[in-house]
Amino acid sequence: MQSKVFQLLVDNTSGVLSRISGLFSRRSYNIESITAGTTSDPRYTRITIVATGDDEILEQIEKQVRKLTDVRSIKELKPENSVYRELCMIKVETEDADHRVQIASVVDMFRAKVIDVSDESLMVEIVGNTQKVDAFIKMMESYKILEIARTGIAGLSRGKDEIVVLP
Repeated sequence: MQSKVFQLLVDNTSGVLSRISGLFSRRSYNIESITAGTTSDPRYTRITIVATGDDEILEQIEKQVRKLTDVRSIKELKPENSVYRELCMIKVETEDADHRVQIASVVDMFRAKVIDVSDESLMVEIVGNTQKVDAFIKMMESYKILEIARTGIAGLSRGKDEIVVLP
């Protein structure tokens, strides 16, 4: 099994995300993550999908998604030519001030941010590639993780060569 990151530009219409995710569920394709947001042109939405499967399945995913009427463009974002980022918020239990200082040192090491502090917990925000987020979560496992929220990845290709311009 391997993963591929697909970037779609789609019409910004009601139900477009549902139609795309429906295609995946009808064909039993696996979505690792999916993110969507309006582009600089409000007529279009950029969707980033991380899908897993063998070469044949991943090729079929691309072909099937391309056939949907709302899809204006689909391309693979290859790791060597793209930048991926993910946001993760983690709430960690804190026992005392020393415990908070220990957690804060790990936060600094990963260039994360403490975004909320209470007597019993710290909430930390980390932005980076999936490997960085996974490594940070692994470090936080030595403390008591109360909650985790992850966005999934957003990505863009590097440079100007692969920019899709729609009418």
